[in-house]
Amino acid sequence: MKVILLKDVKGSGKAGDILNVADGYARNFLIARGFACEANAKNLNELEGKRASKQHKLEVEKADNEKIAEKLKDKTIEIKAKAGQGGRLFGAVTALSISEKIKELYGIEIDKKKISTNGEIKSYGDFNAAVKLSQGVNFSIKVKVLEQ
Repeated sequence: MKVILLKDVKGSGKAGDILNVADGYARNFLIARGFACEANAKNLNELEGKRASKQHKLEVEKADNEKIAEKLKDKTIEIKAKAGQGGRLFGAVTALSISEKIKELYGIEIDKKKISTNGEIKSYGDFNAAVKLSQGVNFSIKVKVLEQ
């Protein structure tokens, strides 16, 4: 019997796979527990529609991320901070402060988890921050820490 897996089943396959399994296994285990449904024309069309929808959503997300990358690529973000003697900052410039500054300047919201700095920024100067958006879209921005 042909079935479409609705959930991942260990040893059988992943959600969305079409399998040819024994009738008893399909009726008594997979379908009874909601792990699969019969692979008839209606269910196959629904599966194909879901795959197409998911693919379209990924393409739209990638296009949006590429627009963001083009707008912010090689931009310089200036952040003002207070420091003590020797030019060491009180605290540090974090991914959150960089994200907030980008939102303030450009109106683009980027999650702080997607911004990576090489270590903590604890002094004045110029630094680079890597931004890794989903769908393999990556770019870098310059962070300039100035005295407040």
